[in-house]
Amino acid sequence: MDNIELGSSSRTGGVIEMSPRRNFVPWVRWVPVALVPLLLLASNFPGEYRVPLWYWSMALAAAIVFLWGGRWPLPVSLVLSALAVPMFLTDAWGLSELVPYLGAAGVAEVAMLSTRSAPVVVASVSWTAAVLWGIAAGDSSTFWRPATAVETLAVVGLPLLFGLYLRAQRRLAATYRARAADADMRRLEDSARARLAERAALARELHDLVAHHMASIVLRIGVAKHVVAEADPRVRSVLDDVHDTASGALDDIRRLLVALRDPSPGEVSLVETDAVSTEIAAAIERTRATGITVDAEVDTDLGELDTIGRLTLLRVVQESLTNVMKHADPAQPVTVSVVREHGGVIACVISCLDDPAGAVDPAGHGLTGMAERVALAGGKLEVGAEDGSWSVRAALTMSDGERGR
Repeated sequence: MDNIELGSSSRTGGVIEMSPRRNFVPWVRWVPVALVPLLLLASNFPGEYRVPLWYWSMALAAAIVFLWGGRWPLPVSLVLSALAVPMFLTDAWGLSELVPYLGAAGVAEVAMLSTRSAPVVVASVSWTAAVLWGIAAGDSSTFWRPATAVETLAVVGLPLLFGLYLRAQRRLAATYRARAADADMRRLEDSARARLAERAALARELHDLVAHHMASIVLRIGVAKHVVAEADPRVRSVLDDVHDTASGALDDIRRLLVALRDPSPGEVSLVETDAVSTEIAAAIERTRATGITVDAEVDTDLGELDTIGRLTLLRVVQESLTNVMKHADPAQPVTVSVVREHGGVIACVISCLDDPAGAVDPAGHGLTGMAERVALAGGKLEVGAEDGSWSVRAALTMSDGERGR
C-alpha cells in the first residue's frame, strides 16, 4: 500500500501523515452511486438512443469502486482509468458521457492523500493515457491538433492541481494543529512550573515561620517540665499532654513540607496506614483529658485507603473532636465511631450541644475545610444538628482492590 496521508498529524522523516478519518465526508463517496444511474437514465432517448447494458455495468462498477478511494487511492485510480477506456470508446450520448470522468476524481484523490511523488505520477500517467486513447478513438485525424493538448491538460491537469492544493491545505492545517498542541503543552508546563514554585515558596514559609515556632514551643515545654519537676502531678500531666500534642503537630508540619516540595504529593505518605488508628486514639484521649466522656469504636483495620483518604479521615475526626471541646456539653458523653462499612470507611462523631447557636461559627473554617477535604477524597460529608445533638458523618471510599473483599 502506498504511503498515504492520515488525518491526525504525525511527523515521520519530515513528512506529515494524516489518518483516514480526515478524508472525504463519508456521504460524499456515495454521491456517484446515486448520481450515475440518474445520468444513465437521463441519456435514454426513446427511438434514438439507449445506453447499452455493458455501459451500465462499467458505469456502476466505477461508482462502486470509487467508494474505496479513501483506503486504496492509487489502485482505485488505476481501476477507474481502466474502466474509463471502454466508456470513452463508446459513442455515448448526453449525460452518460460524464461517467468516465470519475477517473479525474481518482487522480485528484491520489494527489491529495499521497505523500510521495511516485503514486501521483503513476495515477496521472494512467489517466492521461485513458483520456488520449478516448480522444484518438473519436477522430484520429484531429488527434495532433492543439485542441487535444488543451483538452488533455484540462481533464488531467485541473484535477491534479486541485488535489495538490488540497494536500497543501491539509498539511498546513496539520502544522497549525501541531503548533497549537505544542502551545498547549508549553502552557501546561509553565503552569506546572508555577505551581511547583508556589509550593516551594509555601514550604519555605512553613519551615521558616510555623515549624520554627512549633519547635520553639516544644523546646520550652520540655524546659518547663524540668523547672516544675516538683509541681503538682496534674500540672506535669498537662505539660506532658501539651508537649506530645506540639511534637505531633511539628511532625505533621514536617511531613507536609515534604509533600509540598515533592512534585508527586500523592506518593508522599502524610499518614502511614498503621498510624491512622493510633492517631485517632490519641485524639480521643486528648478529648477525654479535658473531662469529656468519649464512647469510642475504632476499627484497627481501616483497609486500603489512599494517602488523601487516610489524611482526610484523621483530620475529620480531629476537627470534630476539637469542635466537641469547644461547643459540646462536657457533662454529656460523646460517641466516636470509625468502622468499615459498605465498601468504605464511615467516621461518625455525635455530641450533645451546650450552645446550639455557636455550634456553627460563620467566621470559622473548620466545617468548610472538612467538606473540601472529603470532596477531594471522593467521599461524602453530612453535618447537622438534630434533637439537641450535633453529628458529623464522613463516608470515604476504599481503593477498588480493597472494596471487592
